Amino acid sequence: MGKADGFLMYKREVPTKINVEERVKNYKEFIKRPTDKVLNEQSARCMDCGIPFCQSGCPLGNVIPEFNEAVYKKQWEKAYDILISTNNFPEFTGRICPAPCEGACVLGINNLPVTIEEIEKNIIEIAFEQGFAKPKIPYLRTTKKIAVIGSGPAGLAAAYQLNQKGHYVTVFEKDSEIGGLLRFGIPDFKLEKNIIERRKDWMQEEGIRFITSCNVGVDYSVEELNRNFDAIVLALGSTIPRELSIPGKNADGVYYAMDFLTQANKKVSEIPFSEEEINVKGKKVIVIGGGDTASDCIGTSNRQGADTIYQIYYKPILPTHRDETMPWPTFPMTLQITSSHEEGCVRKWAVNSREFIKDENGKLIGLKLVEVEWAKDEDNGNWSSYIEKPNSEFIIECDVAFIALGYKHVQQKGLVEYLDVNLDPKGNLIGNDTEYKTNQQKVFSCGDARKGQSLVVWAIHEGRQCAEKVHEFLGN
Repeated sequence: MGKADGFLMYKREVPTKINVEERVKNYKEFIKRPTDKVLNEQSARCMDCGIPFCQSGCPLGNVIPEFNEAVYKKQWEKAYDILISTNNFPEFTGRICPAPCEGACVLGINNLPVTIEEIEKNIIEIAFEQGFAKPKIPYLRTTKKIAVIGSGPAGLAAAYQLNQKGHYVTVFEKDSEIGGLLRFGIPDFKLEKNIIERRKDWMQEEGIRFITSCNVGVDYSVEELNRNFDAIVLALGSTIPRELSIPGKNADGVYYAMDFLTQANKKVSEIPFSEEEINVKGKKVIVIGGGDTASDCIGTSNRQGADTIYQIYYKPILPTHRDETMPWPTFPMTLQITSSHEEGCVRKWAVNSREFIKDENGKLIGLKLVEVEWAKDEDNGNWSSYIEKPNSEFIIECDVAFIALGYKHVQQKGLVEYLDVNLDPKGNLIGNDTEYKTNQQKVFSCGDARKGQSLVVWAIHEGRQCAEKVHEFLGN
C-alpha cells in the first residue's frame, strides 16, 4: 500500500465539472482533469485491507490496490502496466462504468470509497500523453483467421486478445463506424468519439482489420464466412428494445431511446442519416425508464433545447445511502443523480404509464399515468409487487416520448438465423458458460448477445474470456 494512514488523512474528492450553463451548449466532455496532487491523495486513501473486495467487485478483476500504490508513488508507467494486464480499454471504463469496484471498496463500510474509476481513467490518459502507452504488434503469427462480428466492447476485446495471440483477426461492423454502443449509443458528453478513434487506429496498427458498412449474412454471405475463417465470434450486442404495450404507442412522437441517441450521435459526428429527424428543440419531452439510457436521453434533450423534460419510473425512489437491503460488499442500489439530472429534469417515481394520448392527426400530446404503491418482500426487504392507487390517474403534456426500458435480446433475424445458432429461453445466443461455444462447431458468442443486456465492463470481460476459448479451440 502507498500510505498507511491515507484513508484517515484525506477525504474522497471527485473531479469538478464545467458548470451546467456552459456544458449544455455543446456535446464535449465536461469533467475537469484533477491535479497530480489530488490523484496522489486519492490513491493514498486505498487501505491495506487484507482482502481487496474491490477486485472481486470488478468483473475484469482489475488489480486495484497495486495500481493505486503505483499512482501514490507517481510510478505512472507501472500503474499503466498493472491496469492493462486485466483491462483492454480503461479509457472506456474510466468514463462510463458505474464502478461496481467502488461499491465493494472496504473503505465504503463506514466511509466514502476510493475514487477508483477516476484514478483508472487518469492512468490511461497520462500513459497516452507521456508516450509509454504504445501499440503492441505481435512478433509471431499463426495461420488461423478469425471473424469477429460486431465492434462493440465485447467484439473489440475479443479481437484485441486474439490478435495478440498471433491470429489474423477481421472485425465486421454493419454500421459505418467502429464502436457499436460506444459509438452510437453513448453521447459525446460522456465519451468523445476521438477516444474510440484513437483506440481503433492502434488496433489497426497492431494488425486487426476492420470492415464497416457490412451486414454479415446480407452483404457478406454465411458461406463466405464459413469458408474464409477458422473461427467466428458473434459479438452482436442485445439490440431488440423492450416494448411499452399501451394504447397509443404508435402515436407520432413516440420513439425508442436508442433511435434518438443514435441519430444524435451521428449529428454530432456529422455522419449522414436517412431516417426522419428527431429534434426536441422547444418541445415537451418525457423519458420513460430509469437507467443510463434514459439519463443519456435527458442530457441530449437538454443540449437540443427541450422546453421541459420529465423522467418517468415505475419503482419508488431509492434511498440515498446503503441500508440493510444492500449490505457491503454488494453493489449499493442507491439513488443515482447523474450529470444529466443535474442539467435539469423533473423525476416522477412510482408511476405507471397507461396510455399515449394523441390528437385527431395522430400526434402525441400527452401521457396518461397512474400512481402505484409498492409492497416489500418480508424476507429480503426488496420491492416485490405493486398495486395501482385508486383515482390517481393524471396526464403530463408532451410532444415527444422516449421509451428507455432496456433490451430483450440479440437480433435473431438474419445472421443468427442463417447460422442456425440455438437460443436460450430469453432469446439470447447459447454459449456455454465455460466454453463460450454455440451449437455450431466453430461459432462462439460473447457479450450482451450471449449474456443479455449488461455493462460495458462485463462486455470486455466476456470478450476476453471468449478469446481464450477460441484460442484453445484453434489448438495454439
